Amino acid sequence: MGKSAVIIGSGIAGLATAIRLANKGYQVKVLEANSYPGGKLGKMSCKGYRFDTGPSLFTLPQLVDELFILSGRNPQSHFEYSRLAVNCHYFWEDGTRIKAYSDPGRFAREVHDKLGEPEDNILTALRNSAFIYKRLSPLFMHRSLHQWQTWTNAHALKSYFQIGKLGIFDTMNGANKKRFGHPKLVQLFNRYATYNGSDPYQTPATLNIIPHLEYNMGAYFPKKGMHDITLSLFELAKSLGVSFNFGVKVDRVIVNNRKATGVMAGLNSYEADIIVNNMDMVNAYKTILKDQKQPTTLLKQPKSSSALIFYWGISKKFAELDLHNIFFSNDYEEEFRYIFHEGSVYSDPTIYVNITSVYKEDDAPPGCMNWFTMINVPNNTGQDWDLLIKEARKAIIAKINRILETDIEQFIETEDLLEPRTIESKTSSAMGALYGNSSNSRLAAFLRHANYSFHIKNLYFCGGSVHPGGGIPLCLLSAKIVSEMAG
Repeated sequence: MGKSAVIIGSGIAGLATAIRLANKGYQVKVLEANSYPGGKLGKMSCKGYRFDTGPSLFTLPQLVDELFILSGRNPQSHFEYSRLAVNCHYFWEDGTRIKAYSDPGRFAREVHDKLGEPEDNILTALRNSAFIYKRLSPLFMHRSLHQWQTWTNAHALKSYFQIGKLGIFDTMNGANKKRFGHPKLVQLFNRYATYNGSDPYQTPATLNIIPHLEYNMGAYFPKKGMHDITLSLFELAKSLGVSFNFGVKVDRVIVNNRKATGVMAGLNSYEADIIVNNMDMVNAYKTILKDQKQPTTLLKQPKSSSALIFYWGISKKFAELDLHNIFFSNDYEEEFRYIFHEGSVYSDPTIYVNITSVYKEDDAPPGCMNWFTMINVPNNTGQDWDLLIKEARKAIIAKINRILETDIEQFIETEDLLEPRTIESKTSSAMGALYGNSSNSRLAAFLRHANYSFHIKNLYFCGGSVHPGGGIPLCLLSAKIVSEMAG
């Protein structure tokens, strides 16, 4: 009989870890408090409209393909996706509109035509983004930062000599202001800080690694919607013999002689050779690990931003909108000051609208659209969210009306809501923070929990609140790191 593993939580990282361990011969049992798999990567439906409830951007699809290939399956037979020709449509209040074509040359020409920015500035920025990715991804994405081998291999040693080119000593905004002449282009590239819940005016310019994923490697759309990532991996895991127990809330990890030997859930105990926690790290230490040594420094770190999302069924089609759309604030710096310093919501927020029915028509009734309408907001520290949500909704509608010259509220047929309090209650994300600890410092990468416990043998961690970070690609990579450590 092979080794056994219990995984706490069936978020995308938990699913990927289950698949990888099953392929290594482990008998894997997944315990999930909710009645469904996927964590944040879920779905909902109402009155003929279907919504992906969580992450809406899909990059590095090969990380999903890899799980099927590892399992001896043809990925295309189980999970299909297509590359986007336009990554995002950008809108400003003065009438400026930019299509961010996925082809770097075409994107550069578009920006030059609309803003007068030299094309080479954009192409140089994307080459720099590729350089950062090449140097840092093997260190910060594919390996544990908490093992000495990561820092002593040949790639790491070579990277040390180029540290000044990696953006560690500047902020994202600082680097972008030096690179671009037009403030709108600075704002466009600053936006990538939000991909892990950070502030571009504080986070290091190292995060300029992110545009490489969209423009040089591509953004994609799963043909059945983002939730199909969850469903396809869930079915793959079951086909490998992974067992899932839903509606099971783990109460504590059983630790004997500094070794994890199982978990307790109600009156039931589940023993295993290894335990993998896919629960938010902070809440895990507050609950299932409350009797164990606490990583006090990590637990006290500032948390990332959260989100306020309105799921709107819109009884009209807007030809100028695509899958990903951004309506920019007139004062981006002030917006982030409100989020990270005031703990509040700015009166002129940047609005992201994701409309999957553009690519998947049955996500909305004929002649309609499903709007996933989101703004970045602070994590939950006890604000009057009922008031903030009411004011934010008015600001969102007013801004959309100004830019699209419409009266959007008359077209809202159905509405649902996700906000920091419900993000925390539904996904166990501490304070409703989407990405765990914030990345607003040079040391942020080092202030994430390791993928294993320093104090408890056979206890591992995966998911967006631990190394290497939040978002679908990094969650999938956390699973890879854990499976390699577990052996």
